[in-house]
Amino acid sequence: MHYYKVTYKLTPYSEDACDIMISQLGELGYESFLETEDGFEAYIQDQFYDEGVICTIDPMIEGVGYEAEASEVEDADWNEEWEKNYFKPIEVDATYYVRGPQHEKHPSIPKEVIIDPKNAFGAGHHETTGMMMHFLLGMELKGKRVADMGCGTGILGILAAKEGAKSVVAVDIDQFSVDNTIENCELNGVEKLVEVRLGGAEALKEGDEFDVFIANINRNILIEDMGRYCGSMGKSSTLLLSGFYEEDVEKLVGKARELGMELIEKQERKEWRALKLAKR
Repeated sequence: MHYYKVTYKLTPYSEDACDIMISQLGELGYESFLETEDGFEAYIQDQFYDEGVICTIDPMIEGVGYEAEASEVEDADWNEEWEKNYFKPIEVDATYYVRGPQHEKHPSIPKEVIIDPKNAFGAGHHETTGMMMHFLLGMELKGKRVADMGCGTGILGILAAKEGAKSVVAVDIDQFSVDNTIENCELNGVEKLVEVRLGGAEALKEGDEFDVFIANINRNILIEDMGRYCGSMGKSSTLLLSGFYEEDVEKLVGKARELGMELIEKQERKEWRALKLAKR
C-alpha cells in the first residue's frame, strides 16, 4: 500500500484551525494525522489522493493561512515513520493495553492487544477506533458472532475475540489490510476464531448471521451498505458505526430507522462521532 503525505504549516498556528482542516480532510478520505509544531501531517492512500484539492481546505478562522506540501511515501518509509513517530502504546478504558511487538507489557494491565504497526489506521489512536473499542468493552460479547467491516489492522475483531466472541468475520477491501489482520490475529493467538475476507459488503455470504456488526468506515459507504449489514443481523443484533461527523448523524440514524433499527447511544470525541444501534 502506498500513501501520500501532505504537510500543512499554519501561520499563525491555531489548534482550532487544525481541527477544522482535519475534519475536512477526513471527508476526502484522509485516514491519519500527525501533529507537528506548526500544523499537522495528513496521510491518504495513493488511489484517493487528489493534488488539486490540497490547497482548497479552509481553516475558517480569520487571519490563519497555511502552506501545503505533498510527497509520496513508500511502504517501508511509512512503516518506519508510523512506528517511530506515532505508534505508542495506549490504555483503553483502563482495561486493555494496546502495544506493538516491540513494546514491553504493561505492569498492571494484563489484558492486551498486540498490533504490528504496518497500517496507520487501526492501532487504537484514532478517535473513531477508540470509541468503537469503548462500545465493545461495554457489551457482553461471550458467545457472540461478530462482523468487523473495514477491519484495517483487525484490532476491533481481535478485541471482540479476546472478549469471548464465538467467531469473528473481518472484512476489508485492501489486500494489505487483510494480510495485516491475519498477522495480527496470529500475534494475539486468535487466528482460529477470526476469518478474514477480502472485499466490501459483497464479501458477506448467504446464510451469514451476526450478533454484532462493527463498521468503522465513512458515511457514504455506511449508508450504501447498511441494508446489507441489516440482512445479516439477527433479531436482537447490535450495529456499531463510526468514521463520520455530527452533520452525518441524522442521515445515518434516518437510514437505520428505515431498516428497523433504533439509536441506543452516541459517542463524541473531538469532531468524530460513533453510534450504537439495535434492531427494534
